[in-house]
Amino acid sequence: MKKIKSYIVLMVFAWFATSCEQDFGELNSDNVAEVPLTFPNATTFGFDPYIEVSISGSGEIRYEMQIPEASGRTIAEITKAIGGASDINVGQLNSNESYLDAPVQVGATTAVFTTSINEFEEKVRTNSDGEVTSVVPGDELAFLFLVTLDNGQEIVSMRVRTRVIE
Repeated sequence: MKKIKSYIVLMVFAWFATSCEQDFGELNSDNVAEVPLTFPNATTFGFDPYIEVSISGSGEIRYEMQIPEASGRTIAEITKAIGGASDINVGQLNSNESYLDAPVQVGATTAVFTTSINEFEEKVRTNSDGEVTSVVPGDELAFLFLVTLDNGQEIVSMRVRTRVIE
């Protein structure tokens, strides 16, 4: 009898699990942008796209962004950027803080975001007392971007990283 009750409970659970037709909207979707934003000058090995920047060179951090020409859209502007360590997240784009002093106007299918290790230290690694934590080889710097297309659609980029090398 105990075995039959277990079987009935299992059948009822399976019926409820497979008969659910409730739509959870955005919580149950991939939330992939209609127009993909890619970083053609970055590489990846199954994780965030990254570039490498030499601390002994110019220290220039340069991300190229691109949407497909076939989309019929253009990038109106890089609206916002967040810089930090690899723990930055999309929620931070909702704050009033931005790495950018002002949105970067674009008007094309490609855009370039350029900064430097020195600027990153100034904007991200300076505490309230004015003390700077220097970037050193082996550090990973991360960015997220909010990009607005010509039709007003907003795209949140995936996190991109900068590996600092000698």
